[in-house]
Amino acid sequence: MDNAELNERRNARFDDVVGDAPLETLADGFGFLEGPTWHPARRALVFSDITGSAMYSWSNGRAAVYREASNYAVGNAYDRSGRLVTCEHGTSRVVRETESGAIEVLAESFDGKGLNSPNDVVVSSWGGVYFTDPPFGRTVEGFGVVRELELDFCGVYGLQPGDDELALVSADLTLPNGLCFSLDETVLYVNDTARDHIRRFVRHGDRFDDAGVWATTVGEGDGHPDGMKFDQAGNLYCTGPGGIHVFDPDATCLGVLRVPELVANFAFGDDDMRTLYICASTTLYRCRVRVPGPAAF
Repeated sequence: MDNAELNERRNARFDDVVGDAPLETLADGFGFLEGPTWHPARRALVFSDITGSAMYSWSNGRAAVYREASNYAVGNAYDRSGRLVTCEHGTSRVVRETESGAIEVLAESFDGKGLNSPNDVVVSSWGGVYFTDPPFGRTVEGFGVVRELELDFCGVYGLQPGDDELALVSADLTLPNGLCFSLDETVLYVNDTARDHIRRFVRHGDRFDDAGVWATTVGEGDGHPDGMKFDQAGNLYCTGPGGIHVFDPDATCLGVLRVPELVANFAFGDDDMRTLYICASTTLYRCRVRVPGPAAF
């Protein structure tokens, strides 16, 4: 699919970062795709089909079932040991797959109450696990198990290696969703889907200070801030109206990589990290970009 003419260029530097490569359909027929993450050694992408309550891998030119019963899995991330960390809407847990393939629970409650429905997750270089906890898996039919909320807020949490207790990063977002660290891991970026903006939280050891709104996604088409990633040059990609919005390090929106379906998330992959794998509702797409993403782990 030649989307070069459809892309929205708001700044001439868009072509230096994204380019004009066509959008390629890899696999379709899914329910609602989310959580793609790239494993460099296996040369494989893992992603979730939330409404199908299954996880898939893409490698060697085909999609295959990775985890047949996923508890309505959403976000995924690898830690530095190559273990897959997954957010489950159906169980309100964050889990990790061990080297033997067993599933261990990392988080399921805060202050004695069950989490809402962990949604997106990132693992830092020192092994800290950070995730968002909106209500979707408890409140939206087909995206989890509908049940009462136990917490009266939607939080962003961190779990440090060796700790059993979650630390609350923020309780001030309406619908916290996608998140990622800056390249030097000094700032945690979290988007608020309800407010269509991206917030920054400056890290001081295990403490985070709210630095306010960094950018807002505006434009035509379906979509809100959700999946979010940096490339190697410090440009931030974030889903939004019409596709994937690309911001430079100063929060200038360079343009929108337009996708014909609502985009929930994406990941950089392939040997050179210049392929953008895009989870857009029912379809997995692929597009080559000019600036690579950072090393997977």
